[in-house]
Amino acid sequence: MKIAIGNDHAAVELKKDICAYLEEKGYEYKDFGCGDGEKCDYPDAAEKVGKRVAAGEYDFGILICGTGVGISIAANKIKGIRAACCSDSYSAKFTRLHNDANVLCFGARVVGAGLARELVEAFLTTGFEGGRHSRRVDLITALEERFGEK
Repeated sequence: MKIAIGNDHAAVELKKDICAYLEEKGYEYKDFGCGDGEKCDYPDAAEKVGKRVAAGEYDFGILICGTGVGISIAANKIKGIRAACCSDSYSAKFTRLHNDANVLCFGARVVGAGLARELVEAFLTTGFEGGRHSRRVDLITALEERFGEK
C-alpha cells in the first residue's frame, strides 16, 4: 500500500507525527506537504496528493490543514477523488466501508496526534464493502462526470 500525504503550514507538526506513525506501521508513503517555516496553501497540497491518488500512483491520500475542511473541499475538485474530512474513528472507518473514500482529511486544530493516528489506522485498515454501496459510489462518479470539467 502506497500513501501520499500532504499538508499546509497549519499542520506541519501533526503531519510529522503521522509520517512517524506510518513508518512505525510499515506503510510506504511520500510527503508532498510543506515543512517547518514554509507557508503554503491547502489547495496546492490537495492538488499534489489528489492528482497522484487519482492517477493510481498512490493507493490513498492523507491531507491535513487547520480544520480539514478546506483541504477536503479542494481535493474533491479533482476527478476521481473521494475525500472525507473526519474527526472521529467511526466516520474514518465508514467513509471507506460505504463511500470507498480514497483520501482522508482532518484538521490539526481539531484533532490531536493520538486521535489522528486512530483516524489513519481506521481509514487504512478498512476495505470497501461494495454491494449496495457500489451503486451509490457509481452515482457519485456520475455526478462528477455530469458536472465536472467541460
